[in-house]
Formats: sequence, C-alpha cells, structure tokens
Amino acid sequence: MASDYTIRLWRGDATGGDFCEFRVSVEPGMVVLDVIHKIQATQANDLAVRWNCKAGKCGSCSAEVNGRPRLTCMTRMNLFQPGETITVAPMKTFPLIRDLVTDVSFNFQVARQVPAFKPKAREADGTYRMQQEDIDRVQEFHKCIECFLCQNVCHVIRDHPEHKRHFAGPRMFVRYAALEMHPLDTNDRRELLKQKMGLGLCNITKCCTEVCPESIHITDNAIIPLKERLVDEFYDPLTRLLKKLTGRQ
Repeated sequence: MASDYTIRLWRGDATGGDFCEFRVSVEPGMVVLDVIHKIQATQANDLAVRWNCKAGKCGSCSAEVNGRPRLTCMTRMNLFQPGETITVAPMKTFPLIRDLVTDVSFNFQVARQVPAFKPKAREADGTYRMQQEDIDRVQEFHKCIECFLCQNVCHVIRDHPEHKRHFAGPRMFVRYAALEMHPLDTNDRRELLKQKMGLGLCNITKCCTEVCPESIHITDNAIIPLKERLVDEFYDPLTRLLKKLTGRQ
C-alpha cells in the first residue's frame, strides 16, 4: 500500500537557495533515490541529482538525509514513518554546484598526490609471494566506493576549511594504508603523510567509520596503524638513537 511523505529537497546553487517541499506517494520497496527521481519526473524536471548504478557501488548519490550522510540509493523509505517529513540536502563539506550536486574534485586532486604502487623485485623463480594474512589485511581497503561520505563528516575538512590544503582526509588515508601495508610495495610515504597529508590532525573520533556504507574500519585499521608507523619512524626515542648510531637517515 502506498504511503504519502513530505520531502524537503534543497534547491539552489552556489549563490543561494532554500528547501522546497514536495508531497509524494511512496510505493513499498522504494528508496530515497526513487523518490527523488519521482519528484524529478513529475514535479521538478530541472532538479539536479548525481547518480549512476543505483546499487550502492558507484558512490555517486551521496547526500544528507535527515542530517545523516547516506547513499540515497541504499536508504529505504520504510526507515521512516508514513507522513513523516524527510529532508534531503547536498553534502555540506563540499562546494555546491546545484541542488543535490556538489563539487568533490578536491578528493581527486589529493588522490593525484599519492605515490604509486612500487613492487619489490620478483623472487628467483620469477614470482611474487605473499602471506594470506597480509592479503586479508589490505583487502578491506579496496572495498571503498569513493562516495566521500567519510570526507563529508570529517570535522577537520568540514569545520576547518583552512586545513584542506594540508589534510588528505579519511578516504585518502585508506588509500595510503592500502599501499603502505601491501607486502610487495617498496615506496615509503611516511614523510609525505607527516609533512603534507596532515595525518597528525586526525583525532580519531571515528565519525568516518560510522558513515562508511562498505563498513570499512577506517579509523582502527587504516588511520591508527598509519599513525603508529609515523610515531615509530619520527618520534620513538629508540629508533632515533639507532639512526644516530648507524648513521641511517
């Protein structure tokens, strides 16, 4: 049985805007993205919304639903009570283009600064060898769909835009972790993480982990281990003493 909902959608662009209310009849099984498409088809033909796969794998339809960052294609309408007013807004952290579409190019600019995978030499028989536990450790990081919800809720990026030039954000730290913890990689990105990517600015509030639609343990499995590697390299007194005695830089 269809139920009626009131949907408040943000309409506007970088110069300004406001929420507009739409009354929509929602059929069983519909998700928020379905409702947005229905509004676009029947009441607001010029509504701008970004989407692609509608299967929770492209990360394109990120928005804030009732104040919580979500994938609209994976947010079922039966989470809400019939007659309830549902607010859908663009991601707050990124510059607004129009309506629900934001400019997430910052993330790709930072991604271009990540040093590429550099494998070590092959074994004598011409193969590479890895332990299964090492493979399992980095496999989680490759589940990221780049929805940038973690970047959106990160308070360093969201509340302190002056740090954006010096802070890569949780999505990029997941990418760094996937490379740094890879058993075959030989690149050392610790100096870059310390000096330019702002890893030290993260105070591990775990808000990024809470909104990840792929359930990646961003804080525990990526950020904290990277922080530990930086501490070992740059701040551990025994390591500094060993460097001094051996002359290793």
